[in-house]
Amino acid sequence: MPIAQLLDGHQKDLGGGFLVRRLLPAARQRSVGPFIFFDHFGPARETPDANHDVRPHPHIGLATVTYLFEGAMMHRDSLGSTQLIEPGAINWMTAGRGIVHSERKPEHLRGQEYVNHGLQLWTALPLAQEEVAPSFSHTPADAIPECSVGDARVRVLVGEAFGVRSPVAALSPTIYLDIWLPAGGRVELPALAAELALYGVDHAVEVDGTALPEKVMAVLEPGKPSVVFAPSGARLVVVGGAPLDAPRHMWWNFVSSRKERILQASEDWEAMRMGTVPGDDQEFIPLPPTRFTPPEPIS
Repeated sequence: MPIAQLLDGHQKDLGGGFLVRRLLPAARQRSVGPFIFFDHFGPARETPDANHDVRPHPHIGLATVTYLFEGAMMHRDSLGSTQLIEPGAINWMTAGRGIVHSERKPEHLRGQEYVNHGLQLWTALPLAQEEVAPSFSHTPADAIPECSVGDARVRVLVGEAFGVRSPVAALSPTIYLDIWLPAGGRVELPALAAELALYGVDHAVEVDGTALPEKVMAVLEPGKPSVVFAPSGARLVVVGGAPLDAPRHMWWNFVSSRKERILQASEDWEAMRMGTVPGDDQEFIPLPPTRFTPPEPIS
């Protein structure tokens, strides 16, 4: 059976009633390839009186990967980047030695009702790049390649699959696919990476005859292909890549191979030494009241 384990995830309120389903990290599976964090938000109806803005906050040692199915967000960061995030685009922010960013409702949508639906993932940076200079890269939807495989339409968001390569630059071998299957459709998924997981965004599917409910992640057995069947049609994402090159510690928004680095980042944020977001510097998210007690690292 190609499914090694199933991850149900758990619901988390990020503030203001903005709910996400968090699949990674999990107690039984801390990472899949370089992916150490997997949040699925929505579909959520945004109303004029809803405040789901994410105020300025810091990161180190990771890259955030934001992808929308519906809706819009406004990204700003301490590098001076200002980017409207819209469906189908990949927004890759490398935190490296430190960056501060916010994600807010775009001004042109503040008086409107609309649906926000998407994924926010984090990848750990390779050891050699943990402390690189921070950067932000936006790849528009029309630059993301698509292909047909079996009955499926596949968008290759990051990495290479089915003879197609994404223009999005990752710092380690990474796979991130958006797959749509019609009702009754099936697709064979090769062993595209050393570690691979499949997530059903909106409908249940079958993986080699085993049921995979929607909003559940299937971690696949290494080195074995899978056949995915969608009785009612489905949207799926596939994530994975090379295993982490060393254990990682993760606390709040900080990731590092070194415990002391997370402690230092905590002190730097509390002392406001990590920078501010131009045009969005009047408020920020403070450190959590429960401070970092180094746990066992992600491995």
